[in-house]
Amino acid sequence: MTAKDTIQQGKAVLGIEFGSTRIKAVLIDEDYKPIAQGAHEWENQLVDGLWTYSIEAIWYGLQDCYADLRKNVMSEYGVEIEILAGIGISAMMHGYMVFNDKNEILVPFRTWRNTNTGKAAKALSELFVYNIPLRWSISHLYEAILDNEEHVHDISFQTTLAGYIHWQLTGEKVLGVGDASGMMPVDPETKTYNATMVARFNKSIEKYGFPWTVLDIFPRVLVAGENAGFLTQEGAKRLDISGHLKAGIPFCPPEGDAGTGMAATNAVKQRTGNVSAGTSSFSMIVLEKDLSKPYEPIDIVTTPDGSLVAMVHCNNCTSDINAWVGIFREFEELMGIKVDMNELYGKLFNKALEGDADCGGILSYNYVSGEPVTGLADGRPLFVRSANDKFNLANFMRAHLYGAIGVLKIGNDILLKEEHVKVDRITGHGGYFKTPGVGQRMLAAALNSPISVMDTAGEGGAWGIALLAAYVVSNPDGLNLADWLETKVFSGNTGVEIAPNADDVAGFNRYIESYKAGLAIEHTACESKK
Repeated sequence: MTAKDTIQQGKAVLGIEFGSTRIKAVLIDEDYKPIAQGAHEWENQLVDGLWTYSIEAIWYGLQDCYADLRKNVMSEYGVEIEILAGIGISAMMHGYMVFNDKNEILVPFRTWRNTNTGKAAKALSELFVYNIPLRWSISHLYEAILDNEEHVHDISFQTTLAGYIHWQLTGEKVLGVGDASGMMPVDPETKTYNATMVARFNKSIEKYGFPWTVLDIFPRVLVAGENAGFLTQEGAKRLDISGHLKAGIPFCPPEGDAGTGMAATNAVKQRTGNVSAGTSSFSMIVLEKDLSKPYEPIDIVTTPDGSLVAMVHCNNCTSDINAWVGIFREFEELMGIKVDMNELYGKLFNKALEGDADCGGILSYNYVSGEPVTGLADGRPLFVRSANDKFNLANFMRAHLYGAIGVLKIGNDILLKEEHVKVDRITGHGGYFKTPGVGQRMLAAALNSPISVMDTAGEGGAWGIALLAAYVVSNPDGLNLADWLETKVFSGNTGVEIAPNADDVAGFNRYIESYKAGLAIEHTACESKK
């Protein structure tokens, strides 16, 4: 069947993911291959000291992204999208979206990027005897309670960005288990919120006299493969303002970008893992058993089908690299040189391979925003060198590439060296790996582990959520998610692997020790006025 036939006969599946800087839509065929894409660029805003996206920006972005997909389908295939086999919505995890009983948002959406929840995260970690990160939804809720915010009494529903979009399109207040595990801890046996922790939380807020308990306001949890509702008439109009898309299309559970990354890299089985490295970065290692104790840099979340995952989440990754490459672009423009950004990135990244294994002593801290893993509440990007360091272009670029995954290494050293977690395969995806062989080699050095990159990994989370939507509607054999991905989607393909180089590993270890010692500079910068 041609792609045109697939679309005309309503057999294509749509995945839409809200990333930090781009909303992306991917349409896939019955062989799970992308056949059309759409996109919308956007940026978060710092409003009253908190990072947010407005409701208007969310809906304009979704509609513009879908319109771009529709335009591309018409241009490429000459047909309209009227019916689809399935739809999936995913987005940045965590954050804080709360609504009253009139379905009105009570405060602007507070994204995962905010670090104002320190009191709450600390108190909840002690209450639950479990690491509760700053960005988790339960931290945001409890911080609002501790700060005596008036709106808390009026909360009728709390969800994530993916859950919000899904609710508005289907009318269903549900959430995929992976995204739900970023709201509050999930029990891998029951595959819903941990009952003991729910009871402890409710007990801790009794004195406030709220007319709700946490289960009253949190979305119902679903696992991969379950039907999560259907596109309503109103939802169809909100998604496709041209009016061509018909109601009744089934949805998979809405998921977070961590879960879609696992699906897109075939990293759902135990002893597999993936690293997503773009605006932010995170590693996901699917565990055989729970860790021996809580660790502040490590979050325990789940796969889309409910297995425990050790997640190291870093607020920053490539943004500072992008800023420096922008300086090189300005220089080229100043010199009258025609700028090709793909060529510029490629040459600068490859130049890093010529640098010293320890970057010649140079350090880069890519903290555009706060970084909880290393205890930084605010963003202070810094480039640090001494007079005796080997300061040249190769070391400059290598230091930035190392710095982009420095925090990721600190967290994973706990898993691999202290907890002795076993991993058979780690797959990288995201912009950090776009230049072939470079980011992959750097990450292999950081983790002292082979790193694979697949051709399909560049399709990203929108493709991942499209796969999860396809899993709902095209799994007649009843395979579990890991086996379905392995046999039906990837057919044994594990990508191109790069093994760690011993000199690189030793150099990165020297770099990271200097990096950790230099964190005192970062803390001083944060304590000083900008």
